[in-house]
Amino acid sequence: MSEIENALAQIRRGAESVIKEEELRERLALGRPLRIKAGFDPTAPDLHLGHTVLLNKMRQFQDLGHRVIFLIGDFTGMIGDPTGKSATRRPLTREDVEANARTYADQVFKVLDRERTELRFNSEWFGRMTAADMIRLAAQHTVARMLERDDFAKRYAAQQPIAIHEFLYPLVQGYDSVALEADVELGGTDQTFNLLMGRALQAHYGQPPQVVLTMPLLEGLDGANKMSKSLGNYIGIHEPAIDIVGKTMKIDDSLMWRWIELLSFEIGAGEALQLRADVQAGRVNPREIKLRLAHELAARFHGPSEAERAVAGWQAAVRGEGDVHAVPLTEIAVAEAGMRLPAVLVAAGLAPSNSEATRKLRERAVRIDGEHVEDVARMLAPGFEGLLQIGKRNFARVRLVQGG
Repeated sequence: MSEIENALAQIRRGAESVIKEEELRERLALGRPLRIKAGFDPTAPDLHLGHTVLLNKMRQFQDLGHRVIFLIGDFTGMIGDPTGKSATRRPLTREDVEANARTYADQVFKVLDRERTELRFNSEWFGRMTAADMIRLAAQHTVARMLERDDFAKRYAAQQPIAIHEFLYPLVQGYDSVALEADVELGGTDQTFNLLMGRALQAHYGQPPQVVLTMPLLEGLDGANKMSKSLGNYIGIHEPAIDIVGKTMKIDDSLMWRWIELLSFEIGAGEALQLRADVQAGRVNPREIKLRLAHELAARFHGPSEAERAVAGWQAAVRGEGDVHAVPLTEIAVAEAGMRLPAVLVAAGLAPSNSEATRKLRERAVRIDGEHVEDVARMLAPGFEGLLQIGKRNFARVRLVQGG
């Protein structure tokens, strides 16, 4: 396999589409580093594994010798991306955008190579645009073409309002590619319309149209919906290593292969196929593969030693193998008289409410240091330390300290 074909095989892995692949092959043949762009609106302060699908693909391009541009949409964030929305989004304030952008910049280099990354903000060029410039940009597209977008078309047919500034969003995102002279733009499948807008605007401004590479949207912990903080089915990259391991181990075995394809650097495509065959033949327990993925993800964001400790903690808590002291200790402040067990379970993050914790106790689903408990009135006093579990895989090692 030639060097270019080998590069294309890596780039295709996990990708939904490449528009147009022949153009990408031609650009790779130029022998120069390509400019690879991906934009992120700073709509929330923390990134989760769903965001890293694009970051991982950017890192692959870096490893192939290309230059990536991590574009923070501090200007577009104040418009609000209408993609997939049934109502107009609340625009972020300048303060929201700046605070979230700072945390994005801190987090992305857990995946990307800092030396081969341009960190840019689209206010660099839009902040200099005049009203006349924006009107000229808006003249490059028609209302009819905008209404070809599925989400706009549905809202229009349902007589739901579409604000004029929402029509500007695809144009503004597309113009980012002109300003950055992007060779390739990456985005989720839900961004295809916006990414193609970049191609059209580059052609209008006399630039070679960028290649568009779309990535699938990563399913969250529920295995059904896109990973999202609002749905609570996410793993944040700033979460403790033990939480990354614990949550990864809860995903369905069938979802594990999808996560490996989109998130793993260590398990290549060929090995993944072999592992899948081994699981189907009963030669390998899928739990061991999932644990390997969990270790890789924890190590990426917290380092190898924390990942080892997290895996050891999970093994001790869930499988009874090893010392439970490998599970990080959480301190909970309580009054001198102590705290009832249901409230402790809630404070430890093991139950969403006292009523749910009480229900689990009555179902004998709660254990303390491996022993089943069901006394809903049980009090735990300051100085208590132990491993609390609801079910087999939800656990926390806690210490109660006086001060609540």
